[in-house]
Amino acid sequence: MNTDSRKPLVAGNWKMNGSLALAEEFCTAMKGTSIEAVDVVLCPPYPFLTSMTDSAFALGAQNVSAQKNGAHTGEVSADMLKQCGCEYVIVGHSERRQDQGESSESVAGKALAALRAGLTPVICVGEPLDVREKDGVNQYIADQLAPVLETLNSEDLKQCVLAYEPIWAIGTGKTASPEQAQAVHAFIRKQVSEKGAKDVRIVYGGSVKPDNAATLFAQQDIDGGLIGGASLKVDDFVAICQAAN
Repeated sequence: MNTDSRKPLVAGNWKMNGSLALAEEFCTAMKGTSIEAVDVVLCPPYPFLTSMTDSAFALGAQNVSAQKNGAHTGEVSADMLKQCGCEYVIVGHSERRQDQGESSESVAGKALAALRAGLTPVICVGEPLDVREKDGVNQYIADQLAPVLETLNSEDLKQCVLAYEPIWAIGTGKTASPEQAQAVHAFIRKQVSEKGAKDVRIVYGGSVKPDNAATLFAQQDIDGGLIGGASLKVDDFVAICQAAN
């Protein structure tokens, strides 16, 4: 990890999990934890956002609408998230791409809407297992990134976080080897460097745990993690943050 120009970031994605009791537990625990060298973000489900405004960590949402307002039942705008205390928002997670049919073009629109509201989008990319097995990873990632690189200018892109999450490693217990993860991170950095944003932070997600976090975060182009299951356990999440510290 190159921390000279890129401050590590660890974000916890609770997905559709958690409770008000867990939110309170995290708020209490994080107040007593010193992780000054890392940007720590927690992304609970929408209903818990206003229960977790706390200076010990930044708050993020798991999704955002590309629309500013209007007749879009069930959607939440970037301005609304900002008013709830959010600083970050995840866009383009593979589960939303699969379950809600989100395209890379819609992901780019959501990232732009987030930026315009003063939020930092965490833009997710990652390949399924069959693509990995056919050595098609770079092209797959490039295709996912293309609409983002077309929609955002270099200054916009510098304000983003990119997250590489191989779909085959999300919630499966399988993790990309440090070498596999680094290779894709380096490819992503090459893509964004051509757009003038070589120092954008790129984090890894995919079954990151306390026992593998330090090895992953030690790679040159890995600037932290987007954490799923382990972010629901206070001790595990704190240990992962400390591994990036």
